[in-house]
Amino acid sequence: MLDGIRIVEFEGLGPAPFAAMTLADLGADVIVIHRKGGPPNPGQPDRSLLDRGKRSIELNLKDQDDYETAQRIVAGCDALIEGFRPGVMEKLGLGPETCHARNPSLVYGRMTGWGQDGPLASAAGHDLNYIGLSGALWYGSAPGEAPLSPATLVGDIGGGAMYLVSGILAGLLKARVSGSGTVVDAAIYDGSAHMMNLLMSLRQSGNLSEMRGESLLDGPHWSRTYHCSDGGYVSVQCLEPKFYQQFLSHLGLEEDAEFARQFDRALWPRLTQRLSAIFDQHSRAHWTEMFEGSDACVAPVLSPIEARDHAMNQHRQVWRETEGALQAAPAPRFDGQTTIPQPAPQRGEHSEEIRAQFPATP
Repeated sequence: MLDGIRIVEFEGLGPAPFAAMTLADLGADVIVIHRKGGPPNPGQPDRSLLDRGKRSIELNLKDQDDYETAQRIVAGCDALIEGFRPGVMEKLGLGPETCHARNPSLVYGRMTGWGQDGPLASAAGHDLNYIGLSGALWYGSAPGEAPLSPATLVGDIGGGAMYLVSGILAGLLKARVSGSGTVVDAAIYDGSAHMMNLLMSLRQSGNLSEMRGESLLDGPHWSRTYHCSDGGYVSVQCLEPKFYQQFLSHLGLEEDAEFARQFDRALWPRLTQRLSAIFDQHSRAHWTEMFEGSDACVAPVLSPIEARDHAMNQHRQVWRETEGALQAAPAPRFDGQTTIPQPAPQRGEHSEEIRAQFPATP
């Protein structure tokens, strides 16, 4: 889909390389500039899953020859991705003004936690900090428990990397029409708040409370996970009455007067306790077999390895072992075709090739 698009990525951590990986999955030629001397953090491998499908060159940006090579690469690319704190690229002499002077149509993608400006712009932080302050963490976990979200998914990836990807794609479209580049300020704080808008729309109908456990999607007995007798869990989320009725029917509760009052908030805690006792009577496999193929909206909670072995994955081929690593295939799909993950390069594997592609002017 992005054949003919070239992107340069300056090695970073987490959401920035994930965004570049996603663009490589979509067919862009992504050149990642790795630091000379090895990974930025001890213990990191020389070959990262997040570099799949990319080409790698090692440069020391404080060396004049390497710095000039980096400038030539930037001048020959459609987009740039960097994930440093505000001001770092400017200090390296590769800020937006410098890069746009050589490449006016460049889409300059910046990935940070707090954004390029504001009182916290220069402060350190991680996924939970960003989504905690943005409001995105508030409804995580069951009532009475500490808010907790799946590691990196809501902040780094959902609120960060994917917003950087969409910003770069929008910038590329603008550049194609106008010839002018742009600077994409993708902040995890901003993106994770933006993802809340579907949930916030429930306020208009009175179905979103400031109190955790009292809203339409985080309070009901029919919207949570339940522990099973073997230590596994199942997920239940049968919002629509027709699906809720199927759920009750499978459990033999369709004539129960209390369960018939699906939207009675006063009953939610008690009905949750009753369902907890029911699901604790049998294993996850038992409940999976009972509900599988129905419209009751019940599914087992699987680990990635278990998901790989599930019949759904056997058909869709999402999870797969490639180069000795468990990883998910590129998404979305186009024209019904599954894309096989491309190999990740060794650090600096394409250094000579890329230098030859961007030679110094005689």
